Amino acid sequence: MSKADKRNKFLAVFERIREELIIHMKSEKMPEDAVTWFNENLLYNVPGGKLNRGISVVDTVAILLNRPLTEDEYFKAALLGWCIEFLQAFFLVSDDMMDGSISRRGAPCWYRVPDVKGLGKVHNIAINDAFILEGAIYHLLKSHFRREVYYVDLLELFQEVTYKTEMGQLVDLITAPEDNIDIRKYNLDKHAFIVRYKTAFYSFYLSVALAMRMCGVPDVYELNGKTLEPYKEADRILIPMGEFFQVQDDYLDYHGTEQEIGKIGTDIVDGKCSWCVCTALAYGTDVQKQLLYDNYGKKGPNQAVWEQAVKDMYNDEQGLNIPRRYQEYSEKAVSEINAMINQVPEPGAQDEVKGVRLRRDVFRAFLSKISDRKA
Repeated sequence: MSKADKRNKFLAVFERIREELIIHMKSEKMPEDAVTWFNENLLYNVPGGKLNRGISVVDTVAILLNRPLTEDEYFKAALLGWCIEFLQAFFLVSDDMMDGSISRRGAPCWYRVPDVKGLGKVHNIAINDAFILEGAIYHLLKSHFRREVYYVDLLELFQEVTYKTEMGQLVDLITAPEDNIDIRKYNLDKHAFIVRYKTAFYSFYLSVALAMRMCGVPDVYELNGKTLEPYKEADRILIPMGEFFQVQDDYLDYHGTEQEIGKIGTDIVDGKCSWCVCTALAYGTDVQKQLLYDNYGKKGPNQAVWEQAVKDMYNDEQGLNIPRRYQEYSEKAVSEINAMINQVPEPGAQDEVKGVRLRRDVFRAFLSKISDRKA
């Protein structure tokens, strides 16, 4: 199946979910205008991204079972995937308000939409809209998984990952507040914490853990005389992979072209706690650090000049040379992740058919999606 066909099949499940949620809203005797608003909230915020997190649940279930999925299995895996996309939408709608962002995915951020089907502007209603997106996750889980033995495991996964992501968001917000940027607070350890908690748990670990629960992978099992804790193994591999993914994002924001990444990078002007600036602060001379203090995160009539001064310093082959440092980091990260993957014991043929054992291909599939990406 082509990537486009895979995406379209996944999107078809969203339409089924959306209709189900609208029917539920009407059954609660919600006024027509509220139902219309909720429907626009869903359409505007949930299905517009790359959908990698959600589709990865389906891919992981197929890898674990090592066979094509039945129609029911596909729907359940896709539904769990869409619950991650709802979680992502909840985070993004909230994050855009906190950051005062202007656009998202080439359109105005939801809170900045001037009119919703003649019902008025969104503005602060987006706060409640974000809550509803999160609430929809638990309604869907209850509707479709309440009778499954792993139902509580699903609830705990979403609750724990949401909590961890919010921890990461808190550290990010107080480290780099929009109105009082102080890059002296930035360092690589703090960047790693923010990335692991704000991005890696919900973007990498959650997809695999949900698929493992759906397939019946237990918390502990014996394999080849060894005791394996598969969820800890998944955490051990996927969290560093998520960190690598975000470092790529940070690097592409500064080094990628608009044609390559589909947007104009703004991390330097916005003063983000990026891997690039943390690396520059860690390895730069006092003169280079002073240049950062004078130019990084500065907005105004000359911001293009200030931004270029930072980029020139990053690009200096005789100096910081961030491209070379990123290349070295990237090669080391991929090598270390592959080494961790190779330590995962492979199941025998009988266990492979059942799908109840962790497989290396789960992690290899993830790594192949992000290695050498340009956007």
